[in-house]
Amino acid sequence: MAAPLLLATACGGGDGGDGDAAKERPGASKATATAKGSSGATTGPVVDADPARLPTTRKAALDLIGKVIADPENFGPGVVARTPYESSPDSWPVLDSNCVWQQGDPGRGILATLTRSFEVPAAKGKGPLRLAAIMTVHRTDDGARWEMAESIEETMRCPTQQLRQGEFIGGLGAGALGRGEANQVNSEDSLMESGEYRSNELGGPHPYFWEQDQILRFTFAVTAKGAKGWTDEEITDLSAQAQSTMLIRLHQAVGKKG
Repeated sequence: MAAPLLLATACGGGDGGDGDAAKERPGASKATATAKGSSGATTGPVVDADPARLPTTRKAALDLIGKVIADPENFGPGVVARTPYESSPDSWPVLDSNCVWQQGDPGRGILATLTRSFEVPAAKGKGPLRLAAIMTVHRTDDGARWEMAESIEETMRCPTQQLRQGEFIGGLGAGALGRGEANQVNSEDSLMESGEYRSNELGGPHPYFWEQDQILRFTFAVTAKGAKGWTDEEITDLSAQAQSTMLIRLHQAVGKKG
């Protein structure tokens, strides 16, 4: 993704695309990773990776995902695992021609992918806040870049999307920042999407956010589906903590030691 892109696509809100195990999109996060290599300089790689530490098999990719993907405590206090907690590593979310998310085959270009689902339970006048973390390991860096490009295309093509039965996102706007653009130095490419979330269970509209970053052959994302009583700032703060954690863990997992 080269130039920054801002899409302001209006739509009459719906409810969202394929739930926790689908490509749930975390939102406009203020994440600022403090890992080595994210000091603001844009020369050299974002992560000085050790080739021997880059996964080339499905097992190695799943092991790496287990080390990097966010846990409940990485979002902040009160966040717990939902049931089911983890998606099948053999499924891949696909946005069909009707703008409905379906589960498909990851294909040969993806070594492994995993979604974890979380929640802040309803309490003190607030509804349940649904969160997710997603990490994917591609066979090549180009595969990860294509995933980022397709994500922007999906927002342009489907400003309203059905996540699952009775659950929609709409009024979607998305932006892309390459490394070095607008002080974005934490990843090679960063996408942000926000809009409105509606569901038969939780009503709406509520805030919806998604953020996804790409480094080398890896993509990782956080998504948040709002509920009654939650502000945009509260939601983005939770998302930012988890996204920052995954950025730092990836540096630790594949960077050159020392």
